[in-house]
Amino acid sequence: MKQQVDYELVRRRAAARKRVVHGVIYVLLSLWAVVVLFPFYWMLLTSVKSYSEYNGEAIPKFYTLSPTLQNYVDAFSQVPLLRYLLNTLIFTVATTAIMLAVSVLAAFAFARLSFRGKDVVFTLFLSLMMIPNELVIITNFSTITNLGLRNSFPGLILPSVTSIFYIYLLKENFAQVPDSMYYAAKVDGTSDLNYLLKVMIPICRPTLITVGILKVIECWNSYVWPRLITDEEAYYLVSNGIQEIRENGFGRENIPAMMAAVVVISVPLVVLFLIFREKIMAGVSRGGTKG
Repeated sequence: MKQQVDYELVRRRAAARKRVVHGVIYVLLSLWAVVVLFPFYWMLLTSVKSYSEYNGEAIPKFYTLSPTLQNYVDAFSQVPLLRYLLNTLIFTVATTAIMLAVSVLAAFAFARLSFRGKDVVFTLFLSLMMIPNELVIITNFSTITNLGLRNSFPGLILPSVTSIFYIYLLKENFAQVPDSMYYAAKVDGTSDLNYLLKVMIPICRPTLITVGILKVIECWNSYVWPRLITDEEAYYLVSNGIQEIRENGFGRENIPAMMAAVVVISVPLVVLFLIFREKIMAGVSRGGTKG
C-alpha cells in the first residue's frame, strides 16, 4: 500500500513539474510572439490613424478611438501603388515559374542522369554558393546594360532565374526517390522527361511548393537589383516604389499614409503563407521519401 502511495506521489510530482515546464515555455513563447507581432500591429494601427491624430500625439498611443481608411484611399489615388503591385506580380510570377523550370531540370540531371564530369560540375555549382550575390551585381548590371535590357521586365527577371541553393535542395530531394522506381520506369519504356513529370514532381511536390513560395517571397522583397536596373517609374516594383512614394508621393512626414501603403504591400505575402502554411511545413520538415 505504501509503495502504491509513493508511486502515486512521484507521478503527481512529475506531472506537476511537467505542467510548470510547459507553462514556462508557453509564457516565453507568448512573450516572443508579442515581440515579433508588435511591429505589424503598430504598422496596422498607424495606417488607420489620421495625419492630424498621428502628429498630435506627443506620446504615441497604442490605440485609436477614431480609425479611418482615408490613408488607404490615398495610397491608391495619390500614388501609382496599383502599378507597382502589378509590376511586382508580373516580375514575381515570371521569375518564379522560370526558376522552377530551370531548377527542376538541373536537379533532375544531377540526381538521375549519368554524364561525364557530373560530379565536377556539381562541385563547381556548389562552390558558387560561397560567392556573395553582391559581388555579381556589377557583372549582371554590365551584361544587362550591354544587352539593352535596362528598364524592362527581361532585365529584371533574367538575373534571378537560377538559384544554386534551390538546385541543390531539389537534387538532394530527387536523389532520395528509390532508384528502383526509375529502373522500373525505364523498363516500361518511359522517357526521362515523362518520368520527371509523372513520378518525380508529384512525389516531391511539397518541396517544390516550398521552393516556389520562398522564391515568391524573395522576388516580392527584392530591392537592390530592381533599384539598380530601373530608373523609370513604369517599371518600379513595390520595394523601390515605396521609396519613390516616400520621396515624391506622400512626403516624409505623412507616416500614416506610408504605413497604409506598406500594409497593402504586405497583405499578399501574409495571405500566401496562410493558404500554403501546411505545405510549407511539410516541405521544410520532409526528410526523405519512403519507397
